[in-house]
Amino acid sequence: MIESSVELSVVIPMFNEEEALPALAKRLRPVLDGTGEAYEVVAVDDGSTDGTAEQLARLRTGWPQLRVVRLRRNSGHQAALTAGLHHSRGHYATSLDADLQDPPEKITEMLALARSRRLDIVYGVRANRSSDTPFKRRTAAAYYWLMRRMVGAHVCAQAGDFRLLSRNALDALKALPDQPQVYRLLMPWFGFPSGEVTYRRDPRVAGQTKYPLRKMILLAVDSIISFSVAPLRLAIWLGALAFCVCLAMLVYTLSVYAAGDTTPGWASLIIAVLFIGAVQLMCLGVVGEYIGRVYTAVQQRPTYYVADDAGDADDADDAGDADDPGDRVPSAAGACP
Repeated sequence: MIESSVELSVVIPMFNEEEALPALAKRLRPVLDGTGEAYEVVAVDDGSTDGTAEQLARLRTGWPQLRVVRLRRNSGHQAALTAGLHHSRGHYATSLDADLQDPPEKITEMLALARSRRLDIVYGVRANRSSDTPFKRRTAAAYYWLMRRMVGAHVCAQAGDFRLLSRNALDALKALPDQPQVYRLLMPWFGFPSGEVTYRRDPRVAGQTKYPLRKMILLAVDSIISFSVAPLRLAIWLGALAFCVCLAMLVYTLSVYAAGDTTPGWASLIIAVLFIGAVQLMCLGVVGEYIGRVYTAVQQRPTYYVADDAGDADDADDAGDADDPGDRVPSAAGACP
């Protein structure tokens, strides 16, 4: 296998980011050109329905390092990130969102830290989230607090999906089964040598957030179910609590019977029935979540499906040119295939 000459890959999953793309390119390209490294930008179009694909096609005509990996349908942020990381060719890969809330200028610092300390992972840690709404800050703090207690203290607090990975870490990711991943929990789980780079989180440069409250809740559920059996243990404790309540009700009933006061207690009966029913349904729901994950894993359906990769087309063109150098025809650098 021929080793790639690309030193740095920047993976950017995007969904309906037409408005943010001009600002992203204007800010990201000078940073990457200034590194003096051979690089590529892997833009993963996650089934966008606006003009994102057209914008990327226009950018490619003047930016030969830009690759566009287009997914056939919207598969979600984590799946799009997986597709980009799997298709990256660099010795290092940085994941970055298109909204510029995470500063591209920190990529140079991440790369320098990874090389100087021989690190496989460098996390971007949000030291300042003043640009987020109070609700966003509170829910994010609650998420990381919960994850650190349920999954483990190795989870890096306030570290999202802005990180740099070495080729060793990327190969470890590719060796995992194809299933939905939560990278902010998965990467610390590997135990690779890691470091941190702190930064201030900026406001979104354009467009609307792609992580409303509903998706934030789903991310929390995926994180808990994928990395912890605590909900199953909670179901056991709830069952034990329900047993204790039933035992107390039994003692109360026998004492009332012994005292000769056998007037039916409708309220206490209803409360007991509702309580037991609620606990049973909750436990069934928790067990059902885990069974659903097992069912999904057994199906072995891919988390994403690539429609086309502009980098593959460029490689094919280069191979054709190498086979017949006499027939080479000049063309615009980075033109769309």
